[in-house]
Parts: sequence; C-alpha cells; structure tokens
Amino acid sequence: MKLGVVVTAVVAVLITIVLTSGVTTVVGNNNSAAGNMTLLNVSCNAAIGPWDEGGADKGQNDAGNLNEEQRGVVAKIISIGQERQLPPLAWQVAIQAGMTESGLRPLNYGDADSIGIFQMRPSMNWGSVAQVIDPVYAINKFYDVLLTVPDWESKRPGDSAQAVERSAFPDRYHAWEAMAAFLIGELGQVADPAGCGAGTGDVLAASSAAAKAIAFTKEQLGEPYLWGGNGPDAWDCSGILVKAFATADIQLPRVANDQYMHGGAFLPVKDAQPGDLLFWATNPADPVTVHHVAMYLGGDEYIHAPQTGDVVKISKINWDYSELMPMAVRPGV
Repeated sequence: MKLGVVVTAVVAVLITIVLTSGVTTVVGNNNSAAGNMTLLNVSCNAAIGPWDEGGADKGQNDAGNLNEEQRGVVAKIISIGQERQLPPLAWQVAIQAGMTESGLRPLNYGDADSIGIFQMRPSMNWGSVAQVIDPVYAINKFYDVLLTVPDWESKRPGDSAQAVERSAFPDRYHAWEAMAAFLIGELGQVADPAGCGAGTGDVLAASSAAAKAIAFTKEQLGEPYLWGGNGPDAWDCSGILVKAFATADIQLPRVANDQYMHGGAFLPVKDAQPGDLLFWATNPADPVTVHHVAMYLGGDEYIHAPQTGDVVKISKINWDYSELMPMAVRPGV
C-alpha cells in the first residue's frame, strides 16, 4: 500500500509543529480520530540516560566510586562545555570517553604514545606532549573533534565517543553511560539533560523505566503469540507491552491503537530511541487502523509478539514500509 498525498501532508504538518513548537498539543476532531496528541521536541535525546542494567542506581553507584581528582576532571569537562555553549550530550560523550580511556585522569602514559584524559597521541597530530596531557587543552581538543562527527547529536553517546577515539573496542564506551548521565545532572545541575521536558531526576527515572520494560520483554523471547494474551506464558503485541511498562510503574492502554493515541509523547519515528513504541496501520493517516505495536531496541531492531503461530522475537525494521506510522510514542513522558 502506497502512502498518498493526505499521509504526506499529515506527516509534514506534524513534523513542522514539532520543529517549530517543541512540546505541542494538537487537538483533532473525533471524526478523524486524531484526539489530543502531545508531540515531543525533536531535540529530545533519550540516548542520554542509564540504559545499562541497573539504570539510575548503577549510575549513582559508579559516580560514588570516583575520587576527588576524577570528579574534578568531570567538573572541568562540564565547565568547558558550558563555556563553549555545548549541549549536555557533548559533556556526556566526553565523560564516557574520558572514563573509558584513562579513568578520568590526566595520565602521562598509555598505549604507544597515548597520554592524557583521552589518551590522545601526539604522533597522530592531536597536539604536543605538553598540550595533550593538559586537561584544558585535551577537553577542548576532544570537543573540537566531536563537533566534526556527522550527526553526533543524534547518536548514542558511546557511539559518538568511539567516532572521536576510534578505539579497537567500540562497545566499551557504553559501560559508563549511566554514570555520565547521573553526573551531568548532579555536577552540571541540568534538570533535563535529555531535553525531553521532564523535571529534575525524571530523565534518569524515565530512562530506567525504559530499561526495565526492555528487560521484561526480552525475558519473554520465544513465548507464543496469543490474541488477547496477557501472559504469563502467551502474549499479543499490546498485552506484552502493558506488562513490560507496568514493571516500571507506567500504565499503558490495553490495545495498540489506544497505546498510539494515549500511550505517551509523540516523536518522528526515525528519531525513536530504545524503549519507544513503534506502530503499524493499514492506513497510517488514520490511527484507528493501527493493528500492531512493538518496542524499539535500537540498531534498527524491535521486539514484538507478531501473530498467531509465531513467538515473541526480535526483528529488523524496514523504515520505508508503507504501514509504519510516521510517529513513535515514548511512554512515561
């Protein structure tokens, strides 16, 4: 089924509203089934937050293990980021990179000629030995390179750190995601580091909630689909998500089209982050025709209970599929 002019116009209007108004409410008439739709600011980045197992508690615990020197480096990363008017996401990327490379210490040693907070190599044109071991120079140099990374503001922080560092172990930067998120809230005094419109502490709570929902859903992998199934051993597409978010004290409506209309904040589907809900409809211009819902996991993958004869599983998304709804939903926001 191809999207028609009406669908294109609807998507254009919705995205325009998001881009120009931030968090906006659009009131539609009952005949169109549009209802009241809260749109999430596209600058919202749910990647900022403790997606690792343990969530906000892990972030606070890891931060609590830092000594005075390490916390001083974090404070310098944040203050320089603030002076340069960089968003909190940039601070987080730098904190994760520094913790991974040196434990947030200006080391005078490392692999080959790597030294300093970010283990920069003078032989690779990062600067002189005296420069790269100086925290102020190193932090500014890190930010300079980060700003040249394409689309760094839409990437997960650890992926942006890897793009700057070009490590042989790209996944290790993610280990400090929760801690960095906690620190930009604590030392940076940022009430809403993700830009998602939440109050102090709510960003960490929301991220932790998504992590809990993802963990619950993954525990059900391989269990059979059952129309109307609410568990514990069989599920339909919306029933499994009701229970998943209930583990994080977030209530979702029971059926898929209600979850689309009343399940949380809207954002463009291609801006979806782990824990956001994706929807499919026979006519994407009409939310009443939504017939399937899934939870996005990141990396173009989603987890869902597909249909009779199938089981809860992880699938690859086709972003261009004609039945994919143009907006995703972020529960709890």
